[in-house]
Amino acid sequence: MPTLDDNHTGARIKEQRKLGRLTQRQLAARLPYSYSLLNSVECGLRPATADFVAACAKALGVDVTVLTGQPYVSELQRDRLAELIRPIRESLDLYDLGPSPDITARPTDQLVATADRLCREVRATHLRSAARQLPGVIAELTHLAWSSPSTRLWRSLASTYRTAHDISVKLGYYDLSAVALDRMDWAAQRGSDPCLAAVRQYMRALVYFREGEYGIGQRLVAAGHQVVGQAGESREALAVAGQLHLGASVISARAEDQTAVDLHIGEARRIAERIGDAADVHWLSFGPANVALHRMSAAVEMHQYDEALKQARTMKLPPQLATSRRAHFLIDRARAEMETGSTDKALEHLVDARRMAPEQTRYHPGARETITGLVHLSRRTPERLNHMAAWIGL
Repeated sequence: MPTLDDNHTGARIKEQRKLGRLTQRQLAARLPYSYSLLNSVECGLRPATADFVAACAKALGVDVTVLTGQPYVSELQRDRLAELIRPIRESLDLYDLGPSPDITARPTDQLVATADRLCREVRATHLRSAARQLPGVIAELTHLAWSSPSTRLWRSLASTYRTAHDISVKLGYYDLSAVALDRMDWAAQRGSDPCLAAVRQYMRALVYFREGEYGIGQRLVAAGHQVVGQAGESREALAVAGQLHLGASVISARAEDQTAVDLHIGEARRIAERIGDAADVHWLSFGPANVALHRMSAAVEMHQYDEALKQARTMKLPPQLATSRRAHFLIDRARAEMETGSTDKALEHLVDARRMAPEQTRYHPGARETITGLVHLSRRTPERLNHMAAWIGL
């Protein structure tokens, strides 16, 4: 059976608490959680859920990644993913340097199609392939956008910055994701694209969702609605507005505001019924299925695990749904199964998520914490769980 060392979230919470000269009871007094839960998490007897970690980070005045330990350097190096990050970082720094005499860019049509394909690869969880190609595409698009400016090129460049953000988040490089979002705004403004600008606000809101700053996240969603309102009633604008409502639903769930959750899910459902599946719009996966998935995610965030499982068991995911969304569903369901005592089913869903999207699952904080929780709930660890624990570096 794997044993827990000091490299887990609970141990890092304990370390930061001591650095802040706080006792467990003093920290617990600052949290919307009990002393007993804090004690159990620090000892590794209970998994540190995302909302619990966000609350601790806020109370301790540290970044969430200080407590989660992201990025997972040893695993990233073993998977040869860490070496792909530096070229992405460097490509993001080219934005204001103008055209490059050293670059011979591909034709615009080919580059735009490649940028779209990279978005699609991330949705299919082919992170390594997308990360390897991305820096060159950003460099070529930056060169072309400066040498032959056009709305199409600026929008495509904004799209590649969004892909850089997505890859950075999935691998735990949140500092790099923030840079990518700034670049996305810079390019979207030059492309005069209110929909892309609103997508960027949605992604910024999710950054604050992870950090536990729900008020700021809700304000960013509202700002996104204002921006997308400039695009009129097009299908594209409606899909983006619907996705903003979905983002607001999980932020409201983390803030334990059931009324707001119901409101935003209702608005998103209304839009989805009007436009149907719109997964092609900025690769947001918006549509009836994604509304249902966010409704379940909101129940998980509000610790309504029985309700989440009730929804999960009746859910039929369409074949065209992005692999990244399918894997996220399995990870959410695994957490709900574990919290309701169905540890075998929880492990089964995590194994399925790994089979479907190995890179995404390995570096997903929720998956890692659920695996850790299963280890400590098991008197005798099944061989499959041993393999999963070793796989995430436990």
